[in-house]
Amino acid sequence: MKKFLAFFVAAVMCVPALAEEKKKPTTEEQFKKVDANSDGKVSKAEFVGKKKDDKLTKAEELFKKKDKNKDDSLDLEEFKSGGKNVK
Repeated sequence: MKKFLAFFVAAVMCVPALAEEKKKPTTEEQFKKVDANSDGKVSKAEFVGKKKDDKLTKAEELFKKKDKNKDDSLDLEEFKSGGKNVK
């Protein structure tokens, strides 16, 4: 029984080391994913995506905040600025 318990404890301690860490995408990777037409900028439609109700409102507000030059699109620098991007 002691051998089984020792084996079990050792196995449990190894599981986290074996589990693959989830890599958080970089801002650049997020930008490329959101930029559906790959034109190097993110339109408001691309930014808000299929969000509805409160999430849509929050996404629109965040887009407006990030769009510093008011050209109705976000370049990478604007995308990086002004708070977290909406998921």
